[in-house]
Order: sequence, then C-alpha cells, then structure tokens
Amino acid sequence: MKRFLLSFVLLFFTFNTAFAQKDTEHWIAPYYVSTSASGYTNAVYLSTDSTTPVTVQIFSNDSNGNYVQLGTDVTISKGIPQTVTIPVAMISTTSSTEAGLPVNKGLYIKGTKAFFCSLRAAQFSHGEIVTSKGKAGIGTTFYAAAAPINTASTTLLNFTTGIMATENGTTVTISGYDPGLNLVNISPTPTNITFTLNKGQSYLVAGLANGGANSTGFIGAKIVSNKPITVTNGNANGNFSIPNGGGSDLILDQSVPTDRLGTDFAMVRSLSPASSSEMEGGIIIATENNTEIYLNNVGTAVATLNAGQFYRILDANYVAQTNGHYNMYIRATKKVYLYQLVGSNGTATGGYNYIPPLNCFLPRKIDEIGLINEMPGIATNTITLKLNILTEAGATVTYSINGAPPVTPTTAEGPYPLLGNTNWVTYAITGVNGNLAITSNKAVTAGVNGGFSSAGYGGYFAGFSSVPVISKQTGECAPGIILEVDPGYDSYQWYLNGNIITGATSNTYAPLVGGNYTVRVTMGGCQPVVTLAYKVFSCLKETTKSSETCGKKIIQPVFTSSPQAPVANTVKIITPPTHGTAVVNANGTISYTPNTGFVGSDVFVYKFCGNDPEFVDCEQVTHTIKIVPIVVKEPTITACQYDNDPTAIFDLTLANVTDYTSPFVKRYYPTLNDLNTNNNEITEPKKYASAAGYVYVHISAEGGCNATTKIKLEPIPVKRSPVLVDKFICIDGRTSLDAGPGYDSYQWNTGATTSSIQGVPVGEYTVILEHNNCFLEQTVHVKKVQDPVITKIEITNNTATVIVSGGTAPYKYAVDGTTTWQDSNVFTNLSRGQHTFYVKDAYVCDPISVEVTVPNLINAITPNGDNVNDYIDYSELAYKENLTFVIYDRYGNKIFTGDKFNNYRWDGRSSGKKIVTGTYWYHINWNEPNAAKTPIKYTGWILVKNRE
Repeated sequence: MKRFLLSFVLLFFTFNTAFAQKDTEHWIAPYYVSTSASGYTNAVYLSTDSTTPVTVQIFSNDSNGNYVQLGTDVTISKGIPQTVTIPVAMISTTSSTEAGLPVNKGLYIKGTKAFFCSLRAAQFSHGEIVTSKGKAGIGTTFYAAAAPINTASTTLLNFTTGIMATENGTTVTISGYDPGLNLVNISPTPTNITFTLNKGQSYLVAGLANGGANSTGFIGAKIVSNKPITVTNGNANGNFSIPNGGGSDLILDQSVPTDRLGTDFAMVRSLSPASSSEMEGGIIIATENNTEIYLNNVGTAVATLNAGQFYRILDANYVAQTNGHYNMYIRATKKVYLYQLVGSNGTATGGYNYIPPLNCFLPRKIDEIGLINEMPGIATNTITLKLNILTEAGATVTYSINGAPPVTPTTAEGPYPLLGNTNWVTYAITGVNGNLAITSNKAVTAGVNGGFSSAGYGGYFAGFSSVPVISKQTGECAPGIILEVDPGYDSYQWYLNGNIITGATSNTYAPLVGGNYTVRVTMGGCQPVVTLAYKVFSCLKETTKSSETCGKKIIQPVFTSSPQAPVANTVKIITPPTHGTAVVNANGTISYTPNTGFVGSDVFVYKFCGNDPEFVDCEQVTHTIKIVPIVVKEPTITACQYDNDPTAIFDLTLANVTDYTSPFVKRYYPTLNDLNTNNNEITEPKKYASAAGYVYVHISAEGGCNATTKIKLEPIPVKRSPVLVDKFICIDGRTSLDAGPGYDSYQWNTGATTSSIQGVPVGEYTVILEHNNCFLEQTVHVKKVQDPVITKIEITNNTATVIVSGGTAPYKYAVDGTTTWQDSNVFTNLSRGQHTFYVKDAYVCDPISVEVTVPNLINAITPNGDNVNDYIDYSELAYKENLTFVIYDRYGNKIFTGDKFNNYRWDGRSSGKKIVTGTYWYHINWNEPNAAKTPIKYTGWILVKNRE
C-alpha cells in the first residue's frame, strides 16, 4: 500500500478571524484527469468561526451556461462544519474533447458571512486538497505551475491548468510556454492560446506525460485576462521523484494572481525519510526578469531567473534542528511563486502546495479549519497529522482542537530558529485532528502534513492576501463599481490619483469617477502599506437631450458632467435619424438636416469621448429634435407714461412674438418700411421711448428660417395726485395728507398703505402711487408756517402803534398778556414804563412778543438855572441799542441831537445859545434788546420858556 502525504498549512492575515481565504465568495476551476488516474470522489468542505449560522450556496453552470444551484442551502457555524459532495462532471474530466475549449465546469460558492472552503478529492490510492483563496485567488495575471514529470506515462501522468471566468466576456491569453508542447485537443501547438469565456465557464489546458517538452514546458506559462479569473494547476496525476521511483499522486492547488505574491518564505520539512528521492523541496517560479534566489543564510544566489523560469529546491537545503525538526528560509529579490514539494513514505506519495509569503500582516489567530483529518470516502481513524507553526520570534503561541482549552506547545515542540531570518521561528506538533484553531500574539502561519494508508492530501487555507491588493467587489465602471481590500486591517484610507478621499476609511469604496485608486492600510505594529493602483474607468454615460429647429441645425457635443473636452474624431452617429440626415463634421459638430417638408419629432443617437490621456470619459446621447415652423404672434405690450411725459419707455424684448423655443434673433424697427429696407433698426430695444403705436419685428433662426410680425405699444398714463400738495402748520402742530382716490395702491414712507395719513408733523413725505402696475413716487412737504414779525413800534405820548410783517393776515394784537386780543394795532392810554406787545396771525400759532419801554413824557422846560425843569433828560434810555434823540423847530430844522457825549440831555440851547421861547418837536428812536431788535419810535412836542 502507498502512504500519501498530508501537507495542510494554514495562513491568516488579520488580528481577527477575517482571513484571506475565509471569504464570502469562492471560485474553484476544474482539473483534467488522465484516464488511468480517474475515480476521484470530490467534495467541498465548509467551515467558519462565526457562532451565528452562515448560509452557503454552491453553483455551477448548466449545459446552457447558466448558474444553477447544487442542492439546497447549507448552514454552518463554529464547531459545525459541513461537507457537500460535488458531481465529477462539475469539477473534472477525463475526456480529451473537453480540453482546449470553453466548458461549463467549475464551482462558485457564496455565503452570508465569510467562511473557509476547500475542494478535497480522494480515491483509494490518491488524494489532494485544493484550498480556495476566496477573492484573493482571482485576478488577471498568473504564471502556471506544475510538478516536473519525470516518467513517460500517457495514461497516468499529466500537467493540468484549469481557468474559470468570474464575469461575462472574459478574454484570456496564455503565452510563454515551450512551443514543443503536445497539448490535449490543441493541435498544432500555437504561439499563444487565446479564448473568451462567460461567467462560470472554464478552459482546460493539459498535456500528457509523453516525454520531451511536456515534462516541464508548461511551468511558468503566463496567463493574462481582461477580467478576473481563477486558476487551478498541477498534475492529475504526477510524480516528481529523482530518480523516478514509480507510482503517482494527485498534485493540485489553486494559484493566486501576481499582485498577491511576495519575496520571503519559510518551509518545514514533511514526513519523507532521509533518502527521499528528492520528495522534499520546492518549485520557485519568477514573475520578473533578473530575480535572484537565496536560501537560508547563504549570501550567494542559488539561481537568477527571468520571468516564467523556475528553480527546483532540493531536500538537502533544509536545515536540521534538534528533535528531528527541519526548516528552510527562502528569499527572492523580486516577487515569486513558491510551491512546496512534500512526501511521506515513498515516491508515490507526492504533494504540492502554494506557500504564502511571510510578512507582518499575517494573522494573530487561525480559527477555524474544520474536519482537518477527513477526506471524502476515507476512514478518519487511519490518519496521522503533524502541525507545523511559523510565527514571529518571541511570540506566545497556543492551539486548540475541537474547541478544547488552549494548549501551549512543549519546549521539545519548539520554537526553533529559522536560519537566515531571526524574526521568525518554527514549531512541530503531532496528534492534531478535528477542528483546529491556533492563536499567537504575533504574526503566525500554521500547517499540517501527514497521510493515511492508501491516500494523501494537502493544502493551505490562509495568508493569501497578506499582501493587500484592491479587487473589484461588483460592477464594471464608475459609478457602479465597488472596490475592496480584505477586511480585518486596523485602518483604511483610500486615495484617487494620489489625493486623499475624505471619509473613505472602510475596506470598500464606490468610485464615482475614473482614475487610479489606492488604499493605505495599517495593522498592529506593521509599517503602513499602500496598495498598487487599481485603474477604474468611467461608465459610458447615457443621456437624453432635446432641441427644436425650423430647418437645419448644428449640434455641438458637450459633456453633461465630465470636465473633459470632447475630441472631434470620437464623435460617431450610433443610430441615424428617420426623417433626416445627421453628418459629423470635421470639427466634431453634427449637422442635422430634416427631410423636405417634414414637421414633427425625429430621433438619433450619437456618441463622443473626452481628451483624458488614460481615463477617457464617453457619453452617448439620444437626441430628440423637433422640426417646427416659426409661428409668429402680434402681442401688445404696455409701459408706464408718467405725469406729462409725451412717451413711455417700452422693453420690446418682453414681447412674446413666437413660441418657437430654439435660439433665434429678433430685430426691431419703428416702421414696416424700415424693416423691409433694413433701416433705422432700434438698437436699444429694452429702453424704447414711444407714444402709442406699433413696432415691427424681424425674426431669424438657425436653419435659414425668417418671419416678421408687429408689436402694439400701449402707454399707461400715470398722473401725480393733484390734491396732494404741501401744507403749512405750526411747528408743534399736526395735519393730514391725502393723495386722493383713483389709484390701485398707496405706499407711504411711513408704512401706511391707505390713501391718506393723519397726524403727521412737519417733515418730508413720499407716497408710491400704483395705477395699472405702474408706480409713481410723489413727494410732499409739511412745512412750518412763517411767523409774523413785529418790525416796529411807534409811540406817541401814551399811544403805541405796533407794525407787523410776515405771517398770514389777519393779525391779532394784545398788550401785557394774551387774554384780551384786538384787531387794531394801536394801543392808547399806556402808562409810562415797560409794556409787552403780542401778535398772532391767522394760523393762531404761539404768539410773538416784544417788550418795550414807554418813556416819561416831559412837555415843558424852563431853563433859567433854578434847577426846576431846567432840561429834558433821557439818559435812562442809554442802554437801548441805536438810541437817538433829535429836536426840530417848527420848520423842521434840527436844533439838537442827543448822544452819549451830552448824556442825552437838552437844556433848551442850540449851538450854546438859548433858543427863543416856543414849541419844539422831537423824536426818540432805539432798538429793543430782543432777538428781533425791534425798532421803537417815540415822538412828541415840548414847550421851551426862556427868559431874557
């Protein structure tokens, strides 16, 4: 009996349980089986760490290429994994007619939460595990891998690569293989293989072990697609022993795209004996030229590879530690694939697994891989497993089986140093089975290897997205596409063209525009990492536009929202019009010409693109164009004609002369003859002064259409209120203002909206008068009346006459109080001394007053020196302003003038001589010391008796 290897390594990359291969979606491509190696039972194994039940559905294409669910929904949760048997026809084939062309094979598996998924294939003498990497396993660039075939056996050994599309319209090109290959169902062997798949379809490339190029010629073949694909590669069956010892085994694993690769790796030797026939080691495949490969602590490269070349690591490169523990450190200067070759008891127990790269972003917890020691149709009691753990130096590590309490490894189980990399150590633990969980306080990877009596298997379950990469969750273009990186990092920050996107801090982002998108992730003490750019292109924007024309029309393509400028040579007519022609001009405009006589709507579709050098925006426009004649109107417009203005100011542009909606030009003329002769065009149609009458309009539109019409002009006269006039009131009085009837509205500057306002004091007032939507502002004043002024008071003996000017007659007069008023301005029988005279006019405002002095009247003097009546003396009036005292004889001759020099005293002399006895006349004038300087005139006569 053969003993087959179980090499089952688990890698996780987050602090929690969101691992790379634990995902909500999984894809598994089919494999091609040589006829003598058939008979495998295939099953998918599903497990999760979620205590909440997870619903899983499995799909595969039917014969018509449509996704069809296999069976019913499957429910899993932590501690309760499930197994689903897969029909052979869904996942593999032995028929040569199903190689080299699209086939409806492969699996798509999705769940309501993240879960682990692996395909396990077994028969009585062979077995293998293909671990799904989830979204980390899909991409657009891969390099094919297989174990070298060292024995010619066309019925038993082969190499196989299965490629499955995740989207419709996926074009794949395979290149870089040995042109001497003999491929199944592909003859002759082409330089490149190109094919197109729809969602869920697969393509199998296989070659039988017929010697020559088929031994290693497909290893390193480059696989490139325009949309994400998944790849399953290896041998079904294979044998890589040196020298060949006979037998075979199923050697398969799911690949990862090149953007998930790394440069640092570790391997722990499996169960092969010392004389292993090189059943231990690895296969390295370069993805870039001049890639140097280093092993352990050796400073010299063991190989320098170009893209697509491979190097086989031999058993002797493992470093022996104590207690039979062997490990190896592998380093490359550029990103590479590493597949570990593993064995057990003999040359027929080969195994093969993709090894994820070491890095700081590996997980701290692995939970949970279900039914670790189970294969479909194989009894579990014969399986022996060994657990290998890789973790950072200084870590505290525990493991748990079937939910039991955590167990700490013994010192005999590890840690062991990794020669060439002091940051990592290894453990080896036997006796594991069931549902497995591993915990470390630092980055950790883990794996198991082993076998059972008649079958072997192996596979990795985690760590495949420890290098963060942006992938597409859904959609094709922006807007609509959703980008994602794996969940479980500590933080995220998305960027567009190197610029931070504010608020974009989750593991998904929905771009709105095209461009280069990157995301910066952090985790624990690791240095932040920025992903490679993911190019997002804008969706074709489909819009609708409409226009109207009376004839031909030039259409300028313009983006609805893109800032790009349309490129002329990208303008294309997608669907031509039915009732006319649409021609793209050299400058990128579109000339539309309707059929002769056509009136109505026509539709055509055009497309154009922008000028961005990489992320080109395109827009497709469905243009509805309505062909209508220009139908004119003869509108009437009005304008306000204010007060006595002979004209009104009309805005001719407000006249709706047509309902035609496309652009047109209007020209205005004062007469029809001016329009016909194109003379005297009105150049300021917004401010056209005119009396009642007509204006004539010429209308011209794109497409050569013309029309004429006229506009009736109707002035609306608006007159000032004839009753709203200035008013005069006393300074402290109040009055009312009335604009009168006949207006539609009133708006006073006081806020009032009535025709009149009451109780207004002295001031300026405005009212806006509305009539037929015309508004006229009228100003009115309430003024203080002019006060009367006492201009003069004439006093004769004991009679005073008050002279008044200003104000408004008739006047009223009073003296020494305002109780008794009289119409006369003459007051008699006044006593000598101070008197106050009052005057008010017809407005009866507060009276004005003047206080005057009625002097003592002396009618005779006898200047004889006896000191009795010797002189007339008015010196007591000297304080009055402008005081004059003049005496005249009966002939009017001035004989004396009183002034301050003679102290306003007269002793009956003139020029020093006594005058003759007789009667003389005099007058006294002064100004009262008030604000008005009221002039006072006092007249009288005096008898002078002189004795000789």
